[in-house]
Amino acid sequence: MARLIIGAMVRALGAYPSGWRYPGAHRDPRGDAGVLRLTARLAERARLDHLFFGDWLSTGPELAHRDPYLLARIDPLSAVAHLAAVTERIGLVATVDSSYADPYSVARATASIDLLSGGRVGLNLVTTADARAAGNHGLDAERVHPSRYERAVEFETVLKRLWDSFDDGAIVADASTGDFLDPEGVHEARFRGTHLRVDGALNAVRPVQGHPPIIRSGASPASRLIAARSADLALVAADDLAHAVAVREELRALAFESGRDDRTLKVIAPVLPIVAETRAGAQAIADELSELVRLVEDWPDGPPSGFPAERSLASLSPLVGVDLQGVSPDLAVTPAIAAQFGQAGQQLVEIVAERTGRTPAGLRPPTLRHLVVAAAVTAPIIVGTADDVATEFEAWGEAGAVDGFNVLSAVQPSQFEAFTSLVAPELQRRGLLPRAYEGTTLREHLGLGRPDSVHSALGALHG
Repeated sequence: MARLIIGAMVRALGAYPSGWRYPGAHRDPRGDAGVLRLTARLAERARLDHLFFGDWLSTGPELAHRDPYLLARIDPLSAVAHLAAVTERIGLVATVDSSYADPYSVARATASIDLLSGGRVGLNLVTTADARAAGNHGLDAERVHPSRYERAVEFETVLKRLWDSFDDGAIVADASTGDFLDPEGVHEARFRGTHLRVDGALNAVRPVQGHPPIIRSGASPASRLIAARSADLALVAADDLAHAVAVREELRALAFESGRDDRTLKVIAPVLPIVAETRAGAQAIADELSELVRLVEDWPDGPPSGFPAERSLASLSPLVGVDLQGVSPDLAVTPAIAAQFGQAGQQLVEIVAERTGRTPAGLRPPTLRHLVVAAAVTAPIIVGTADDVATEFEAWGEAGAVDGFNVLSAVQPSQFEAFTSLVAPELQRRGLLPRAYEGTTLREHLGLGRPDSVHSALGALHG
């Protein structure tokens, strides 16, 4: 089987809502720099393809309960620029929101980091309609939302024109003749769109990769269409293997219909493995993480403002088909109680059993809290040994569901250390991950060629 693309989606406080509460976990954003450097060293030692930094352009107290990692985080472009100096081969992907960013500044920053890193930067382009993000940028969300996808397309077009401002041979630097520049090798962007206007040229030489790889990670039909037409990599969340197969086939079909070689579009999925030397050990970690998730019912007088309503017995009741009002979230789900559940409730019991080892008839039956967490924490989770995780990865790859994965860590740094020390060697043993880097740039890690300058194509079109 062909090797998989394996990256790490970096969340310094961990990707599980209660991950920061786990014993020994990193829990103070003021120390994120050290965690990021450790993550980069571990990932590069394991020969992962890239580190992926998401973003969120607003904050509020409710995020401390919903997604603590979003509350305060390092700017992605700053993170990859910093890590470029302490790594040598691993790719570094930063997220930029095209709804608010300035394309000239982004083109300059990414071209510069690509040069400084030797061709290892990638760009995850997203759009958002978050009202607070719009307000933080002095904009009205009602005006941003309708046009954000049109602006996203223009943004990518402008980036490529700016990255290609200098031909690869434009800098002559011939000391014998005194010729430093071939002026015919410099091109202005000259872009006039509905939402963007850029004159150009960019005051940076062409990136080492020509164009840093562009990733798209939206789930809407419009986002998928944009990804299919022009992205190098599509990050798509999938509920299960069958869903992943269907999404990948849809993206490839859209890519083919757009006129591109659909094989050049790589599709990866986020995944959250909880790993230990033994399956029981991994289940014990998942069990404790579940018990550390707070629910609405943990506050006798009501939860803090903005607390996620889905983390409650009130949300669980319609799923299991039983009225749980006034019941303790830590009530054990015995066989008699489980027998009252409908189909969805039975499925939650099975999920909890797979993840934590707890069964209604066992010595340690699950509690209602475990069922609430299984329903509310929707990340795709694999709990088990290195063999368990690698087998699941291999099955998805063989089924044509994905070209690879972005790995989330429930707890930092311990779970990322477990993945790199246990799972990565098993993936290498199976030929799913290389034992040594085979290229020097992120494009080479992803199996992508270096693109021609867009100005050459434009010149041929108008020639």
